[in-house]
Amino acid sequence: MNFSSTINTQHNGDFATAQFTYLTLNSVFGVEVKSVSVTEGESVSLNITVPEIQNNNVIMWKFGPKKSLIAKISIKLSKMTVYYNGDNERFRDRLKLDNQTGSLTIMNTRTTDSGDYEVEINSKTTFRVTVYAHLPVPVISNNSSQCSSSSSLSSYCSLVCSVVNVSDVTLSWYGGNSLLSSISVSHLKISLSLPLEVEYQDKNIYRCLLNNPFSNQTQHLDINITEICQPCKDCVCCCDEIETVFRLIISVLVGMAAVTFCCI
Repeated sequence: MNFSSTINTQHNGDFATAQFTYLTLNSVFGVEVKSVSVTEGESVSLNITVPEIQNNNVIMWKFGPKKSLIAKISIKLSKMTVYYNGDNERFRDRLKLDNQTGSLTIMNTRTTDSGDYEVEINSKTTFRVTVYAHLPVPVISNNSSQCSSSSSLSSYCSLVCSVVNVSDVTLSWYGGNSLLSSISVSHLKISLSLPLEVEYQDKNIYRCLLNNPFSNQTQHLDINITEICQPCKDCVCCCDEIETVFRLIISVLVGMAAVTFCCI
C-alpha cells in the first residue's frame, strides 16, 4: 500500500536509530504504559505491533499532558500527517512515521522531548519517554574554604567533587568499592558539590561518580593527595590556638624559620 504524506517539513536522507532501553511495562487505569529511556541526541522508536493496525482506519499519536496531536496515519486514505503547530514546533524535522507499522521515531532527541506519548488504535498505549542529558565528568578539587582549627584534623585534606548544570543525577564518593557519601537531585538543573576529608598519608583509592539510571561518569583521584590539597591559606598549618602560641614563642627564641615547621 502506498502512502501520501502531508508532513509539514521534509525528511531528507537516512537516519540512524541509536540503542535505547525499554525499562518497564505496566498498566495505569487500563492503559498500557511502556517506559523508554534514551540519551540526548540519539533516536528512539516507539514501536507498535503490526496486527494492531491492520483493521484500523486511523492511528493518532499525542504528546504531553495536553495530549496535543503530533502525528496521524489514515490507513483508509493512505495518508500520513505530522503536526508542527503550537507547542509541537519543538519536533520540527525530527519525527518519522512508519507507514507499515504505525510506529513513531523521534530523531535527535532533546531533554524537552521527555514525557508521555499516547498512541490510539483499538486501545490506547502510552510510551513514557525519558531523555537523559549527556553527563559531564566530575571535577575534584581542594576545598580550600574548609580550614580546620582542630589539631586532630590537621593531618586531613578537604576535597570537593563538583558538577554543574545537571538534573536527575546522583553524585557519590567511593573509597575503593565502598560508598562513602552521596547526594541526588531531580528535575531542576543545578550545580552539585560533595565534600570529602581524607588523610594526607591515605593510600586508599578514591573516585567520584556521577550517574543517572542510563549512564555514568567517573573521576578518579589517581594522584598524590598532597598534590591537590595544600595547607590552608588563612591558618598556620591548621594548628589550634595553644600550638600556634607555642610555635610563636619558639620562633622568638630560635628565629622566624621555626614558623615554617608544620604541626604534627
